[in-house]
Amino acid sequence: MTTQTKPPPQSSSVLNLPVRRFTVAEYYAMAEAGILTEDDRVELLDGVIVEMAPVGSRHVGCVNLYTRWLVRLVEDRAILQVQGSVHLADDTEPQPDLALLRDRPDFYSSSHAEPSDVLLLIEVADSSVGYDRSEKLPRYAQAGIPEVWITVLPERIIEAHTEPMNGQYTHRHIYVPGDAITPGCFPDIVLPVSEILPD
Repeated sequence: MTTQTKPPPQSSSVLNLPVRRFTVAEYYAMAEAGILTEDDRVELLDGVIVEMAPVGSRHVGCVNLYTRWLVRLVEDRAILQVQGSVHLADDTEPQPDLALLRDRPDFYSSSHAEPSDVLLLIEVADSSVGYDRSEKLPRYAQAGIPEVWITVLPERIIEAHTEPMNGQYTHRHIYVPGDAITPGCFPDIVLPVSEILPD
């Protein structure tokens, strides 16, 4: 079970102060000015710059396994993006671990993927399970992303969320080692969960 440490209590006057939120354009201006660098693991959600959890070796290994399998199975029918940004709104640009994107001649070099470009998003969660479920998943649903997999490493499961409606996913299916998972965008692909979540 993942536990979250509560932040130290703050005075009510601080909590009641207005929060300065940023647009995606301002977010990138900070990067161009050197305020944010490529070494900063951050993403923008609803105008708030959120620091992402450190990536451990188990997380890296899982992303690498997904990459090997999906590159082989998808071939040239889609673009597999690894840990890149997806532009959901003017103030929201998360960085899912993997994204299957519609094929595009420029390979998304001229602009980030938009919701209509996304076939499948995959998050790999170790210490970030609560954040992925409660913060990122609703934003994906609001943007109309058709399918999101949350790979929960501590529980050794893959949650497949589909059918977004009114800002939430209306269907969730849990896959465990021994099962096979198939993305809705490519029903011919069969991905053994035990290959993604090895012992």
